[in-house]
Amino acid sequence: MKIAVSACLLGENCKYNGGNNFSEKVSEYVKGHEVIPVCPEVFGGLPTPREPSEIVDGIVRHKDGSSVDMEFRKGAEAAFKIIKEKEVELVILQSRSPSCGVNTIYDGSFSGKIIKGHGVFAEILLRKGIKIIDVADL
Repeated sequence: MKIAVSACLLGENCKYNGGNNFSEKVSEYVKGHEVIPVCPEVFGGLPTPREPSEIVDGIVRHKDGSSVDMEFRKGAEAAFKIIKEKEVELVILQSRSPSCGVNTIYDGSFSGKIIKGHGVFAEILLRKGIKIIDVADL
């Protein structure tokens, strides 16, 4: 089986703060499978590190209000294209991310409050019928 994974979960330092979200659970789960790392934010041309972003009224923004929505959506489309080309069967995504949040995202107030919702990339995958799992649900 081919599995795409948020690159930060595989230990790639592509998270907004320059770090990663390495997950031993993911590492164990994907053993024996072809793994395709994806980071929609990097694919969209955003630097690492970068300002934190949240979805505010449907638009991905920095805390100062500046929009990075175009970069997030461009990166989500690029990641989706890779998933389609590679015929990926499952995608494991990072929780709460404005790109990859499967079940929950931050509420847009930059206060750490979590609400039900989907990141930009997760939303595309759901609409296209691609099976996705939040890392927290592994």
